[in-house]
Formats: sequence, C-alpha cells, structure tokens
Amino acid sequence: MATPSTADDPLHRHTDDALARPLPAPLLGARAEVLAAVRDLRTIPDGVLTSPWRWKGDSEEELRYGFYRINEMFEHAALDAGEANRAAGLDRGRAAAIAGATTAARWDLQGLLIPLADATWDADPGGGEWTIRQTLGHVISGQRAYAAAGAWWQERGYLPDDPELPKRAPESIFDELPSEEAEAEGPPAEVRDRLDDALDRATERLAGLPAERLAYGARWSGFAIDVGFRMGRWSSHIREHTIQVEKTLVMLGLEPSENDRLVRLVLASWGRAEAVVYGAAAAEAEADDAVRAIASAASAARVTAAEMAELAELAATTRG
Repeated sequence: MATPSTADDPLHRHTDDALARPLPAPLLGARAEVLAAVRDLRTIPDGVLTSPWRWKGDSEEELRYGFYRINEMFEHAALDAGEANRAAGLDRGRAAAIAGATTAARWDLQGLLIPLADATWDADPGGGEWTIRQTLGHVISGQRAYAAAGAWWQERGYLPDDPELPKRAPESIFDELPSEEAEAEGPPAEVRDRLDDALDRATERLAGLPAERLAYGARWSGFAIDVGFRMGRWSSHIREHTIQVEKTLVMLGLEPSENDRLVRLVLASWGRAEAVVYGAAAAEAEADDAVRAIASAASAARVTAAEMAELAELAATTRG
C-alpha cells in the first residue's frame, strides 16, 4: 500500500519546509542496531535464562541479566544524552518534547507486538472486539489524521477562544489519507513499519513548531483546545491502544513468555532513550553528542545480544 510521501500529502501541504526536522541518519542507524539486537534476543528460550553469563569474564550472573544489562545501557544513554543537550544549551522546544513522549509510547507498543506470531494478528477475540490487525490499522490511521489535521490547524492562526475558530478541520484532509483497512494490510512486520513511518513523518514536519503555533486554536472531539493539546494526543492514543492489544491477548488466552516480557522491557527503555533526541533539528551540531550517546548504546546492545544468543545456543545444545 502506498503511503503519503509527497507535497500532495496534506501534512506536507500545510506545514513549512523551513521548520522541517528530518530524523538524523545516526539515529536511524541506531534503530537498526537495536532491532538487530532484538532479533538475537528473540532466539533465547526461557529454559536457558538461568545459564551462566560470565559478563566481564568473572561474574556469576545468569544469562537473564543480559536483558537487564541492555536496559541499563539505554537508561544510562538517555542520561548522557540529556547531559549533552544541557551542556550545549540545546532546547529542542516543546513540540519536539511532545513527539519524544510519543516515540517512547511507540517503542513500548512495538515491544508488545514484535514477539507475537503472525497468526495472532488475525485471531478473533470474540464479542465484536477488534483483532490486533484492526487495532493497528486504527492506530496508524489515527496518527496520520492527527498529524494532517494538526498541520491544518497550526496554519490557520486562530486562538482557542476566537469566536471564528472553525468547528472542524475539512473532511477533504481525511479523504486524502489511507483508510484504516488499507493501513492494516500486509504482513505484520510491514504494518509495524507503517506505524513507524506515520509517526516519523509527523515528527519531521511538526516537531519544529515554535511555541506560538502550538498555542494556536484547534478542536478535538468538538472542544476548543490548542495545537499542543492535539499533539499531546499522539502518545496517549498509542498508549490507549497498547492497553487494548494487551486486553485482546487476554481474550485470546495468550500469556507472554519471559522472553516476550524482557524484549518489551528492552524496547521500552530504548524508546525512553530515543525520546531524548527525537525531533531535534538534525542540522544543529550541538545535538551530535546526544545522538552519539544513544547510537553508542545501540551498538553495544547489539554486541551484547549477539553474545547472549551464542551462549544460549550453546546452553540449549548442552542441555539437549
């Protein structure tokens, strides 16, 4: 399914190219490292988590600790990145900070989704409830709609208490976007990538909004609010439907394994680390140290995960 990607996309049409903040290549590379680490971590069965892991050559820890070690790497990287930003006097702005909260929510959801078998996406939970695929189609469609309509509202320049504030954004904006059904098409990995695409596009076009535009009037569910409120809905909308996916899994009688839980922990901590640099202007040299801190942790995580997977394979062979 084609996704909006040109100036014909309302998100682009109603935003200013001069404010765009493309995601820096080192951050995208770091994500690839994290996902490669997750692929290795997913190969580790619960039954070998108690196997010895001689971290630094002389520890008495179990292999299980490796997951927590990666979590610690990401938590420390978030602290280092924050310190780098402060040392550089870098203020990403409120819009970028809001987007950062959303990427944290996105990676927590991805951590819940990645361990699921493909067949689970289409399993019917009964009672008229959505499948996981339908839920994701709604999340992705909602993210694109929040971004496109938010772009339109910030372009208008009204204040929330202005009596001329329009009652709603034009339906034509939403008509240009893919349907929920179209967003949900394809293999689960493709749908998950589509979620990343929707959020990253929104961030690239809106994370650079200055404070005065965030204060411009908009509407949500009929209420007069400001553009910043609508952007704040990005993360809570993802969180709402993360809980829905959890409830769906309960309805399906599926309980996560320990590996499932640990992988989600890793990706959630990665999301919190990414949030520190997400939406920053890539052209700002001052941001380099912060992004480097995040990227370095991602590289270290990949090395650690590969070592863990090798040890797990050896342990499984020995036990077998």
